[in-house]
Amino acid sequence: MASCQRTPKPSAVAGSESGDPDGGLKPADKRKPAPNFTLKDASGAAVNLADYKGKVVLVNFWATWCGPCKVEIPWFVEFQDKFKERDFAVLGVSMDDDGWKSVKPYLADHKINYPVVIGNQLISDQYGSVDSLPTSFMVDRQGRIAAIHIGLAEKNEYQDEILKLLDDAKASVDSAARLVVAAVR
Repeated sequence: MASCQRTPKPSAVAGSESGDPDGGLKPADKRKPAPNFTLKDASGAAVNLADYKGKVVLVNFWATWCGPCKVEIPWFVEFQDKFKERDFAVLGVSMDDDGWKSVKPYLADHKINYPVVIGNQLISDQYGSVDSLPTSFMVDRQGRIAAIHIGLAEKNEYQDEILKLLDDAKASVDSAARLVVAAVR
């Protein structure tokens, strides 16, 4: 698993929540809420994670100088196109020290089709001191962290998790609809 190291800084949150060592999604009862944040995108608009509740969200911490990040980003562009109609979204959190100076040209050159914000030490600390890039969090429709990937993960691993989370939500909605229909009869 390849990753890039950020310069470690003191963190208010000790350690990092880790996913299942064998990979895959955490059971629903073991998922913790994803810390909410509001940061500005390249146009200056506020992006609030809470606004994505009800969607499956891949929150990706990355940087323009990170080699493994450059491998994953085209996958995320593809996933955004492929699954957006099923209430899926990618949200990029750039950890570039010079902020938009590096990020804006990178977004244009790589045709990134999902919102990107500039992260800071506070958001890094809220997510367990993000010291390795890329670090990605799969967030379920209830706003809970379902999986964490530190370093470069496999494309099919991300896709499998996205599909499971999308299908789990659909199954829950279908089950609830059947209960309502049964109650009406």
